[in-house]
Amino acid sequence: MSEEFKAIESQEALDAIIKARLDRNTKSVTDSVTAEVTKKYEGWISPDDAKKSADEIAALTEKLKASETQVADLTAKISANEISSAKLKIALETGLPSALADRLTGSTEEELRKDAELLAQFAKAGTQQHRFSSERTEGLSGVEQAFYAKNPDLKK
Repeated sequence: MSEEFKAIESQEALDAIIKARLDRNTKSVTDSVTAEVTKKYEGWISPDDAKKSADEIAALTEKLKASETQVADLTAKISANEISSAKLKIALETGLPSALADRLTGSTEEELRKDAELLAQFAKAGTQQHRFSSERTEGLSGVEQAFYAKNPDLKK
């Protein structure tokens, strides 16, 4: 306390003293509030960071939806190819021509095999020769051919 008191003689000197005191108090309060706020909100994100994160999440969600759609399309193609392959395999195993493989119906191998066996019976029945000879039926109507087929002992 060796300093002696000096009286303030001008308004400028008073303003300078008050300004210095206000700056010192403002810095003190600002530092304590900043430290308190920093401690209280530690680990929180800023609104700008939150918006960036939300935008990234939206973009990734769109990519995920596109990927899920692509996976579903590819899965459907694979399933269709597997069914087509199974139909062709079963058709060849049962003696059906490969052109008839697409006509097989069913979702399991057992159903496809049953349908192929049934279709093979019809295909074999369709290739059997008729019992009628062309010598006896030339020039006859269908009714006459049927009559002579039922009665082979009769002559024309």
